Amino acid sequence: MGDVIQQGMAWLAEKLKAHASRPVVYRRGTDEVVVQAIIGRTLLKLDDGYGGVRMEWTDRDFLIVAEDLILGGQRTLPERGDQIWETLEDGTTLIYEVLAPGSEPEWRWSDPHRKLLRIHTKQIGEE
Repeated sequence: MGDVIQQGMAWLAEKLKAHASRPVVYRRGTDEVVVQAIIGRTLLKLDDGYGGVRMEWTDRDFLIVAEDLILGGQRTLPERGDQIWETLEDGTTLIYEVLAPGSEPEWRWSDPHRKLLRIHTKQIGEE
């Protein structure tokens, strides 16, 4: 049964990549790669420092097929400080930094079979 679910998740990841994504540039230092990314957001529960909880949206999440994230010839995982450059239809490029508020991780697996990375970001610039 597990193989059928894993095959289904791989099929879904490829369909999302083919039909619900756009190209973005993923950068770390001088290394970069163009990948197809599905755009999203995540509502995070964060500790407010006083024993309560506050809710905060990420600026933008990028869902990327894990096997596509290759920098310097090596498959890699996202790191805080990496950048994602997204060019809009009007030619404006938005620059995002891999970052999550509070003590949340900067990325997580979006599926149980580790096909899709969900990368949390904060917009840091525009060109």
